[in-house]
Amino acid sequence: MITINGKVSKIKVLKLDESPLVRFSLDDVSCLIRAHSLNFLWEVDEGYEIVVGGSYNSRNQFVVRKYCVMKKPVFAH
Repeated sequence: MITINGKVSKIKVLKLDESPLVRFSLDDVSCLIRAHSLNFLWEVDEGYEIVVGGSYNSRNQFVVRKYCVMKKPVFAH
């Protein structure tokens, strides 16, 4: 299993099933998540720093099996 860390951007739901298919970018890496995707949508937003574990598919997209939120962005009021 390969691990990658970085900042999340461009979150998009591609397919809305009982377990949705979600695409996002982690720095410059295109990532897909289906396992735990509802939890991912609840916990993660753009700008969050996360660590993901998974592998690359034939289209050179990183398929996420596990993720962990490391740092949430601080917003000034």
